Amino acid sequence: MEERLMSKKKPTYPIQSFLSSYLNDYNRLLKISVFYDDLLRFSGAISVLDANDNDTLWVSVYYNEFEHKDIDKSLKQVYTILHSDGNQDITEFLSIDAIDYCTFGNSKPFRIKIRNILNDNYTYFYVKQADASRVYGLELEHIFSPNRINFFVHENTLIEEHIVGIPGDTFIKDYLPDLSSQAKAQIAKEFVKFNERCQLRLLGDMRSYNYVIIPTHDFDHVEYKIRAIDFDQQCYEGKLKVYQPQFFKENNEMISMISDRLDLSSVHQYQKEERSILAKRMMNTHTRTARLLECMEKDSISTPENIKVLREDLFNFTFHSKFRKCETMGQILKTGFDFVTKNYVTHRKETGY
Repeated sequence: MEERLMSKKKPTYPIQSFLSSYLNDYNRLLKISVFYDDLLRFSGAISVLDANDNDTLWVSVYYNEFEHKDIDKSLKQVYTILHSDGNQDITEFLSIDAIDYCTFGNSKPFRIKIRNILNDNYTYFYVKQADASRVYGLELEHIFSPNRINFFVHENTLIEEHIVGIPGDTFIKDYLPDLSSQAKAQIAKEFVKFNERCQLRLLGDMRSYNYVIIPTHDFDHVEYKIRAIDFDQQCYEGKLKVYQPQFFKENNEMISMISDRLDLSSVHQYQKEERSILAKRMMNTHTRTARLLECMEKDSISTPENIKVLREDLFNFTFHSKFRKCETMGQILKTGFDFVTKNYVTHRKETGY
């Protein structure tokens, strides 16, 4: 029987004053005129279907005339703040084409489709409940992943940019079988790195629908990158396996591909590369990282039971005794980062590089 990795629904954790101060100092705390709760006042909804008429579990919502006018104006203003300097002169050229509401998962976000009426180019952004776990996840993604991410918070509302890519479950089902052997080997390498990155920074629940595959054409071939799109399960669960995408059945095709395409020495090489990159980024962003980890150490974003399980799992995984002394998820994450960075510096001194 398959091991059940996650069982209970994660609660929403409030943003404490010290995290608000951090967000303000790094331009993540901005005032807007619309809140998540405002969007909940929709008067009706219809199901959103995909190209094959399958239910996406999103619904397109609509509002009465009075609510619609204010919400439309406010969402256009949010877009200009997120993607520009907040100048409202361009709002007359913008159209809110759809407001979709997600009916499953923890955060139940709103997805806003906004279009430039002059050229029909469109993009999306999300309006979510401001949850401390998610905010920490987004900041850690911005600092430690190969990607940058744009978001901001206002009171109980989180505005988050859309991350472009092919959803992992769709890619595995519709694209992966037809790829060349070389492309599959490259994706296998990227998944190893992605798996290591999630484990190092304790980003959980990376099932195939919580990340995207991003193909990029480079001369005579296509490069593939894997990028997380859901940061709800940052430093919450107790089991270490939750932070290792390899253990979710939704990723079995990826794991099989790694077994077929990569030998063990290559896997170890790619894991070491990712640990080295994290150590370099931590040293290069020391002030910001230290400030963020200081907030996480003081914050309560999990349960005592989960903390106890995770620190023991990490001790058994690394034999690093300091994990057993951790009392918060922030302390666990900082101990892990310090462990990786110390090993990286020690190895450089030993090799003379």
